[in-house]
Amino acid sequence: MAGKTAKKRAPRKRKATALPWPRRLRRWLGRGLLGLALFVGLAVAAYAVINPPTTPYKISETRRLGSVSHQWVPMEAIAPVMARSVVAAEDANYCLHWGFDMGAIRDAIDEGAQRGASTLSQQVVKNVYLWQGRSWGRKALEAALTPVVELVWSKRRILEVYLNVAEFDAGVFGVEAAARHYFGTSAADLSSTQAARLAAILPAPKLRSASDASPFVRQRAAAIVDGAATIARDGRAACFEGG
Repeated sequence: MAGKTAKKRAPRKRKATALPWPRRLRRWLGRGLLGLALFVGLAVAAYAVINPPTTPYKISETRRLGSVSHQWVPMEAIAPVMARSVVAAEDANYCLHWGFDMGAIRDAIDEGAQRGASTLSQQVVKNVYLWQGRSWGRKALEAALTPVVELVWSKRRILEVYLNVAEFDAGVFGVEAAARHYFGTSAADLSSTQAARLAAILPAPKLRSASDASPFVRQRAAAIVDGAATIARDGRAACFEGG
């Protein structure tokens, strides 16, 4: 009509179209996986510089026993021969692998259930982040986390954490508590024989004694003394010795 200004129609708002449920599911799964990856990354990065306050297994043993013995000590307060002894006993190629010793795995497959192939890195992941047992779920998580820990932590840090969280007797965790429990000394003052005997009772410390050593432990400790000296000579201790 003349004299009247035509009103402009406001554009209609489009109704939001709901995403099909498969796309929504993928989106939520993606966000969940991203959140999990960030959480794992933070957990690994944190313990590269912060000492783990406890472990799942230590918590369960504290509940079972009422209390446990443990005192964290830095690598500088552990006799170097103790570190070499554990490496010689548990993971002689520690400085040469990236978390998995493929040669040891092949040997373990060839020998069936007669020997294990877990590296010190794998044992640290299991002890610090996971639970005990042989379930496929735990092994899968261990396999996924081990390369991440190897990437973020130094070899020296991995070994330091191992020596501080490993169980050496019922309710005795870490090398400092073990040295005092078995020999009445500190981890810094362990002799080569004492260090070898502590290493010799792994990975079955509840069945063996470092101070009241059985013939098996004595024989194994003697081999570990030689092995620790060997890896010191041939350079297989270089990745964790020094500053």
